[in-house]
Amino acid sequence: MRLVLAAIAGVFFAAALSAQDASACAAHHAAVDERGDHVMGFDREKTTHHFTLTAGGGVIAVSANDDADKESRDAIRNHLSHIARMFADGDFEAPMLIHDQVPPGVPVMKEKKASIQYTYEETKTGAEVVISTSDPKALAAIHDFLRFQISDHQTGDSAEVKRGS
Repeated sequence: MRLVLAAIAGVFFAAALSAQDASACAAHHAAVDERGDHVMGFDREKTTHHFTLTAGGGVIAVSANDDADKESRDAIRNHLSHIARMFADGDFEAPMLIHDQVPPGVPVMKEKKASIQYTYEETKTGAEVVISTSDPKALAAIHDFLRFQISDHQTGDSAEVKRGS
């Protein structure tokens, strides 16, 4: 009988911890969204982020959800052109502010900044930053950074390297 009661208590305790974890996770993502809106200068609900890992680095892409939303499009372009310049200089203050931590990969990306290229490109409804390198250590760091972005922004993008790019 004691074993049954202990097992039941264990199940309730685990469920309570799981609910607590889910609540903390939801609060974390809400805070990321709120800080992101402020730092990036556009509304995440009017835009879509995508992070892609490629064989040579990766891509950060943001687009306005509505083709006619020129305000979001222009804010995206302003933010990503600024991000490309900042990252090239080894300045990762924006993602640290948004995520309230140093994202994985950032220390190596700073160290290897001379071997990483950040190319800003406009798209019809926003812009993207193409990140490229031939340095294996920098490449691993870029992939760590992008995987973290996928997870923390909950984009649903693949964490696998896209072949052919």
